[in-house]
Amino acid sequence: MTDLIRSSSLSYYPEVARSVGLDPRQMMRKARLPTACLDTPDTPIAVAGLRRLLELSAEASGAEDFGLRLAERGGLTNFGTVGLIVREQATVGEAIDAFSRFIHIHHDGMRLDVARSKQTVTITMHLRGRKPSAPRQSIDVALGSVHRTIQSLFGHDWRPREVHLHHPPPHDRKRYREFFGCRVIFNARDDAIVLSAHDMERRIPSAHPLIASYLRKRIEAIETRPASWEQKVDEVVRLLLAGGDCTIERVAEHLACTRRTIHRRLAASGTSFSAILDAQRADLVIQLIDAPGRRLADIAMQLGFSAQSAMARWFRSRFGCTITAWRKGVRPVTAPPTATAA
Repeated sequence: MTDLIRSSSLSYYPEVARSVGLDPRQMMRKARLPTACLDTPDTPIAVAGLRRLLELSAEASGAEDFGLRLAERGGLTNFGTVGLIVREQATVGEAIDAFSRFIHIHHDGMRLDVARSKQTVTITMHLRGRKPSAPRQSIDVALGSVHRTIQSLFGHDWRPREVHLHHPPPHDRKRYREFFGCRVIFNARDDAIVLSAHDMERRIPSAHPLIASYLRKRIEAIETRPASWEQKVDEVVRLLLAGGDCTIERVAEHLACTRRTIHRRLAASGTSFSAILDAQRADLVIQLIDAPGRRLADIAMQLGFSAQSAMARWFRSRFGCTITAWRKGVRPVTAPPTATAA
């Protein structure tokens, strides 16, 4: 199953890439990631593609600490809605609990386990993947971002007790000590951050209980991330259609696979790309044609039809009336069967 992550994780990638002499868009093309996701931070992309990009960038630039550089510029904002709900908790302990509960909404292959003792709290990070552990740069950027998020709740004077990293030590260990501000143990059993138990009691001055309650309800409504191939393709199609650039090739880019893989996986689920595209077109077209001032030719182009006439034929087959009649309030008594996308 392809794990997805929100493209907000790449918000600072162009800046970091340029700082080490790389062309960010060229590197993204090498990693087979859609460059358009840099402009749409809530777009799902494949974790495998992000990992490939980070490793290629570190290798091409010679910057062994590339993942740390990316984490250094990020923080709460990189986690979107999850970051917002973390920020609004009353205490650091509650913030970390919320972070561990909702992190899968941002990255559905990531898990945070929180273990408490009288003296310490250990936050262990798990990144799902085909290998025994994720590549070095993926570990560094993920655990580094968790560290920066916790640090933002305290202020920059806070330091953890220890940081554990599963991968071997780099050539420059000092860089890691400077970033985390504490002892860093390499070749560790897990990737983890160890805090003082007293840290969990620290109150967050900027927290707002009403905002936290609102965000929690909102995020609980979307807590279940797509699990099947059908659901993941459906999610990507919906977002790409809204941006006016949805083809099976573009969807394959986001899922880090080939169009043949999409066809095969969807067929095994008893559906097809055309059926998913048709259903999402049907949802979106109603919003677009009801919006005043939208030209039908522009709507047809956004939805991927070859011409306005092709959209008109599809609409009549799909909804049982013309677009003009629909705009006048005509609604068929019974919905026609789902048509194949034009």
